[in-house]
Amino acid sequence: MAPSCLRRQVVIGILQHRLETMTETGNRMGHDSVGSPGCERMLTDSGLTQAQREMLERCLHTLTHAKNDSHTLAALLLITRVCPANQLDSATLRRVFEAVGLGLPARLLVTAVQGGAGSCSVLPAEELLSLGTALLAALSTDQDMATHPQLLSTIPLLLGLLADGPGWTPHTKPQGQESERGQPSEDYPAKPHAAQEGSHLNQSSANPREPSGEHQSPEESVGLSEGVGKAPPSPAAGLDEALAADCYQVLSMVCASARGPEQLLSRGAVPALCRAVDRNQTLSREKCLPLLGHLLSSRIRPSAWSKHPAELLSLLAAVSAEFCQASQLDRLEMCTRVPQFLPPPGVALESGDLRSIVSQLWGVLRPMVQAKVTPAQLGPVLVLSACLLDLCGWELVGPPKLCCLLVNRACVEVRMGLEEYPATDLSPVQEQVITACYRIMEAAMEQACSQGLVQDTAQPQTAIAGLNLQQSRQVLGVLEEAFSAVIYYLQQVGQSRRGDPFLFVTFRSLCAWLAEETSCLKEEVIALLPFLINYAKGHLEGEGPDKGLSDWMSEMSVTDTTEGGAWSGEDAIRYLLPALCHLSAEEGPRRVLLDLDTPALLVGFLERRWGALRGKRGVAGTRDPSMETACSSLLNFAVTEADRVRKDPCFLSLKSLLSDALPVLLHKPRLLVLAANFCTLGLMTGRLTPASKGPVDAVQRRFFTAALRFLGGALRPGPGPAEVSAAWAEWWEEVAELWRLGLQALAGCVRALPWLAAVAREGGWLADTLALLAASSALPDPHSQGALEEALVALARQCPLCRGEIRAVLAENRGALHSMVQLQGALAD
Repeated sequence: MAPSCLRRQVVIGILQHRLETMTETGNRMGHDSVGSPGCERMLTDSGLTQAQREMLERCLHTLTHAKNDSHTLAALLLITRVCPANQLDSATLRRVFEAVGLGLPARLLVTAVQGGAGSCSVLPAEELLSLGTALLAALSTDQDMATHPQLLSTIPLLLGLLADGPGWTPHTKPQGQESERGQPSEDYPAKPHAAQEGSHLNQSSANPREPSGEHQSPEESVGLSEGVGKAPPSPAAGLDEALAADCYQVLSMVCASARGPEQLLSRGAVPALCRAVDRNQTLSREKCLPLLGHLLSSRIRPSAWSKHPAELLSLLAAVSAEFCQASQLDRLEMCTRVPQFLPPPGVALESGDLRSIVSQLWGVLRPMVQAKVTPAQLGPVLVLSACLLDLCGWELVGPPKLCCLLVNRACVEVRMGLEEYPATDLSPVQEQVITACYRIMEAAMEQACSQGLVQDTAQPQTAIAGLNLQQSRQVLGVLEEAFSAVIYYLQQVGQSRRGDPFLFVTFRSLCAWLAEETSCLKEEVIALLPFLINYAKGHLEGEGPDKGLSDWMSEMSVTDTTEGGAWSGEDAIRYLLPALCHLSAEEGPRRVLLDLDTPALLVGFLERRWGALRGKRGVAGTRDPSMETACSSLLNFAVTEADRVRKDPCFLSLKSLLSDALPVLLHKPRLLVLAANFCTLGLMTGRLTPASKGPVDAVQRRFFTAALRFLGGALRPGPGPAEVSAAWAEWWEEVAELWRLGLQALAGCVRALPWLAAVAREGGWLADTLALLAASSALPDPHSQGALEEALVALARQCPLCRGEIRAVLAENRGALHSMVQLQGALAD
């Protein structure tokens, strides 16, 4: 028997003499009973003989009716004698857990730290700590117990022991326990509580399994002021390994629960565990680092780095230093651990420490990328490389030749993995490595597809610096080969594994490629369009099981979605939208997209996103680029497929959506780009609407009234030429072309819908536009002047009253109106 286990048996043995104070039923049960003839019977399904079960029931009765903590411990001793734990089924263990409760181990810890008089004060604090943590570790194996508030309230005590050793006391409060607002956390009250006599071991109460006082947590019983209780264990001695293992067992079980990572984060686990590693406390390498790695790989990763950047950066520096100093063989094994401790991309770290750490890591990785290693050894190297690229881009990787080699190795890995499917299925490890390779490939796309673009100095350098034209073509070539393998894999898998996370990341990677490059592999891409559209449509409409993918998105803390990382079914189409924008502009792919009813899919997406956007009360304007991209694709159909727009019912739904949305967007200045897309899309489809002989549709009138008001707000008179209005100035580069296209579409709408001219005149758009032209010598550019002139020409030819107003202004003023030759010609007709 290990010394620590023997010591715990001695602790329980000290309490054995208290059996004499227990009930008569308890006294009749003894060690000899186990050897009764009934033990020879066959074991039941629970693993116990009939005699054991009978005695167990009496033990449980004694445990349930124990009058104090000492009686409870003695009853536990009896149960361990009668029935070893490995023979108890889960239901029986649950009964034991419920009978013991969490109050006892919590009070043992409190008494150990606080001290005080009591019938068991003869026990050293070390023994109380050992016994309390052992009970907590046993209780935490039950899922419900691991999430119980009383067990969670002991976490700061356990963290204090692990971080600061046996000399820890509550008044030496670990750093990081303050809440985000600077107030004490729920586990550390703002005011110190006096030591309470009733919290000591062996207290007697109506409910002996609850701490004294109403809703009193162990921390509250301990007290936070100095000088409370007896002296803690000597700080010279390190924490016992068995005790530390029990503490980590409790924390690990809590971490494994549904909200465990959040519970640990809110109770200061991250800074405490970082301190344990920094001080090289007991089991800090064996238990603490893996627990921290699990925590920092979960969904709390961004929050943890946001709340504790200094501690985590120091931890990362230590892990990186160990990695750099390790032997070659150990480095290959450590490649799988280092990514757990890296910050998520986008976390702002003001100092240059992170760049320095990443630079050191690349210094070690470069020869590993160049080395001849087995595929099993190369995989972790590629995973770590992908993570470093996510953080700092290509700038720190090395010379262009090495960057090209890294891209090439990633592409080869993708081809080797995907081209063997379905003859050889992918293992989880292979999927992880290929996913990392996708990220390396995506990081190389910008340079390969858009060489020479100026990079934003505020962002990581995504392009490979110094890459010449020949190298760029080589990168593009290996990327094309890799994405050919991706297309092959998607063709083989089909829709049967739509809920598979790896299929999703493969789909996403191909969409990223298609957003940049549509000229390569055109025939293969067109052949794959049915899969791409049906995959996106299936997720959007909620067909099939998505739970695995939803859980994966949550666990990976995917935050580049419109729902803040939560799987909503929209993410697949969002990634596909940029490619659809390109493909819908080309004749061949557009034919296939129409056959697949893609316009209806896009309209359904817009309806869903607008409903979510409008439902966000109080949000002045959260821009959603995916809605703008969807509008661009629909514009391509509206421009090129007039017959489809006239006949397809989805465009009627679109008109209803736009007439509802545009008036609302007029009051959302931060959503001006979306308003421009909605306005132009509505006008482009409106020009194809056949004129009705009946009364004007209220839905149409509402939209056109809002559209005219929107178009009229773009320009204002200047001292010379007209200027872009203040509200539009920030977005002019993005919306100028949409504004011009909208004016041209307005002209077509006036010709198709004669009643629209009266709306333009009576609503004030015509008068305001003429006033602008009269007060300005010119428009900002010839294209804007030509678009506005086309709209005025349509009004002049369609409406005599409009023609009269234009003539009157033209006769009285010498502004920009006089330079519009086509308009003057229309007035002369």
